[in-house]
Amino acid sequence: MKRFLLCMGLVALALPLSAQSMNSSKPKKPPLSPPEIATATIGGHGITIMYSSPRVRGREGHIFGSGGLISKDPHYPVWRAGANAATTLKTDADLTIGDLTVPKGTYTLFVDISNPEQWTMIVSKDTGEWGLKYNAADDLGRVQMHMSKPSHMVEDLIWTISPAGHGKGRFTLAWEDHRASVPFTVQ
Repeated sequence: MKRFLLCMGLVALALPLSAQSMNSSKPKKPPLSPPEIATATIGGHGITIMYSSPRVRGREGHIFGSGGLISKDPHYPVWRAGANAATTLKTDADLTIGDLTVPKGTYTLFVDISNPEQWTMIVSKDTGEWGLKYNAADDLGRVQMHMSKPSHMVEDLIWTISPAGHGKGRFTLAWEDHRASVPFTVQ
């Protein structure tokens, strides 16, 4: 009987270990909107945009506009400019984005897409929220973006930070058949 109980005890201890090793060997699915980071050093200062990058995945022509994917967001026409958690801007220097003064720190970026021909970047003082939370009372300010069409359909949403020399740069957001950008200067 002692042998039987000893064997049963060993089996009971081994089962969780066996289940763990079987679960850990399963390949994990990549996220539908993987986390991405755009970063640049401009004028000796670090600037970073952290976002999640959704894919078009066969929905070309059905992302923006009335009835499109983005219009189903409860805060439409304000968009989180990415997916999942809110898009975050972090700067270790004061910036002037367009004509908006942005003190060094961490902010959330939203985009007002009510006019498909003229988007507006919203810099929010509220940070750390999930992407669907937007409160206009937390706006630091808004900046008109320059709109253009990419040369080809952009499958993966992408933010870029491009140096332009002499402490200047440009933030660009591109997805599907839209590209919106705004210049900035490091102070």
